[in-house]
Amino acid sequence: MKDFKDIKLMSIDGEKSISDYKGKNLVLYAYPKDNTKGCTIEAIEFNNLLDEFKKLDTVVVGISKDPMKSHEKFKDKNDLKFNLLSDEDKVLLEDLDVMKLKKMFGNEYMGVVRSTFIFDKEGNLVKEFRNVKSTGHAQKVLDYILDYIKENL
Repeated sequence: MKDFKDIKLMSIDGEKSISDYKGKNLVLYAYPKDNTKGCTIEAIEFNNLLDEFKKLDTVVVGISKDPMKSHEKFKDKNDLKFNLLSDEDKVLLEDLDVMKLKKMFGNEYMGVVRSTFIFDKEGNLVKEFRNVKSTGHAQKVLDYILDYIKENL
């Protein structure tokens, strides 16, 4: 995997990179598309657990190839309290190796495979969850961070 920590992407909070979150644990979850069923479930579950993540000094950030206008509507519609990154050029998504050939209704296309990456406070990648199901995933990520913190105190 390339060094992708300084790739700047647009977000609701302005231009951001993974390096900007140094000093906190970071959950970066890649998802296929705003306002689809699975992506909405996943976003709401992360949002509902946000206070628990904050207690663990952890920031949650979503990333997809959707444009900022779509992210803004998605965030407002679901009252999301965390940042969303827009990677329309798929630069970081490709570096994270989540752009894969997918099939739907017999058609093939390149799309984001739902995945989550956890970075420690120094910005080191410590865990990858690949090809995950949306329902219940946020709780699994929270449980992992709880265990990781206990093991690394």
